[in-house]
Amino acid sequence: MTRSYVSWWAILPSLLLLAACAQEGTETTPATDAPQAKPMGPACGGPAIMSRTPSPMGAQVFFITPADGDVLSGPVNLEFGLSGMEVAPAGDDRPDSGHHHIIIDSVLPLLSLPVPKDDNHVHFGDGRTKTELTLAPGEHTLQLLLGDYLHIPHDPPLFSEQIRITVE
Repeated sequence: MTRSYVSWWAILPSLLLLAACAQEGTETTPATDAPQAKPMGPACGGPAIMSRTPSPMGAQVFFITPADGDVLSGPVNLEFGLSGMEVAPAGDDRPDSGHHHIIIDSVLPLLSLPVPKDDNHVHFGDGRTKTELTLAPGEHTLQLLLGDYLHIPHDPPLFSEQIRITVE
């Protein structure tokens, strides 16, 4: 009679990988407590994590207008600010540069992947720093997120405080 033994050392890495993939929930960014999607990676059936462009220390992205708490009539005029870097259109791989994205009524997307493009994630890959948005009457949240030449947030990511506005 022959006995077969399973080597625990052979299956341990697989068990650890399964345990890591099974973890659920969201993470928060310590500086803002803004919820973010939890990265998964290809081993867990999720997207691959992409290389991120470095951002210089002290760089900031912010709204020039509107201000947090503003009550506005539509359409809403927005102007974006950036310090410590320069604005460059998508596809332009200059160091210390990027372009704006506005996140409307949503949380920050997964910061290791390109910013989605939908009604809640508006791209300004042409390098614009101002726009006019038509928003439904009511309260809205707005946040800026800078993306590199491939629309991927920098490392560390540059995002503004989330502001609340009311459209009448």
